[in-house]
Amino acid sequence: MTRHARRDLAALALALTAAVATPARAEGQLRIAEQFGIVYLALNVADDLKLIEKHGKAQGIDVKVEYVKLSGGPAVNEALLSGSIEVAGAGVGPLLTVWDRTLGRQNVKGIASLGNFPYYLVTNNPAVKTIADFGDKDRIATPAAGVSVQSRILQLASARLWGDAQYNRLDRLQVAVPHPEAAAAIIKGGTEVTAHFGNPPFQEQELAGNPNARIVLNSYDVLGGPASATVLYATEKFRKENPKTYKAFVDALAEAAQFIRANPEKAADIFIRGNKSGVDRELLLKIIRNPEVEFKLTPQNTYALAEFMHRIGAIKNKPASAKDYFFDDAHNAAAN
Repeated sequence: MTRHARRDLAALALALTAAVATPARAEGQLRIAEQFGIVYLALNVADDLKLIEKHGKAQGIDVKVEYVKLSGGPAVNEALLSGSIEVAGAGVGPLLTVWDRTLGRQNVKGIASLGNFPYYLVTNNPAVKTIADFGDKDRIATPAAGVSVQSRILQLASARLWGDAQYNRLDRLQVAVPHPEAAAAIIKGGTEVTAHFGNPPFQEQELAGNPNARIVLNSYDVLGGPASATVLYATEKFRKENPKTYKAFVDALAEAAQFIRANPEKAADIFIRGNKSGVDRELLLKIIRNPEVEFKLTPQNTYALAEFMHRIGAIKNKPASAKDYFFDDAHNAAAN
């Protein structure tokens, strides 16, 4: 036997030993990426009440849950594809981006919506009444400039105003700023940030905290009605290889949404406690009870953004419907 042959056999033996010594990861590990805002309230409730652990036990497993706080869809997608998390929480825009990128490979798809929430583009510049009024000196804060769901909604609104060729006309004015910092800038005034496309409760804090703050754009007006802008998603491999963990997670989300609807005051307290938030409790309750806000799992009015992103070349694959980029689960049967 030659020296090279012996070396190759030794390498093969080492690889086989490693394969035997390293069993497939058992069910029960769940690392979830969340971002900022009350749109993640269902996750806050699930954490506080240990609902995932509860439903895991109903499946006969112990689930170890870890929450990771990130900002912006690109950071969340990177964490998902690197294996740092099992479940990603981000906007529909980032979901569509990673669905398109992994189609035929990791096959990332949506698990569920976190609910319907109107997202407001708020400005403290008195000269800005519509998106057409933004000028070179304005800066629009979004979680991830050009690619966050807020950015995509603004691009869709721009395309309708100026045509598809100028869909990214306002991208040059965008700056990537986490929601808490952007809200503070709008309330304080006098910074380079003159607008913020955020989410609850930051947008409501801005409107309450600065008399010059006003709504320039409402996501519902752009997307055609109440819409699920923020969603949860995972790889096909995770769903297939961890059916009990996956079911425990979905069942916990459903119970969390039901809890919020039935107990808005308790849910508000959980948000304040879990996020160590200084948001006014009455303002928070007003958001939770807002008839335009709905805590539910079924995605709604996401396809307009998908069709637009394909039209402008942001994604290569055109989904036939929302069912293409959400897993085939019962709560997604009416996804649109």
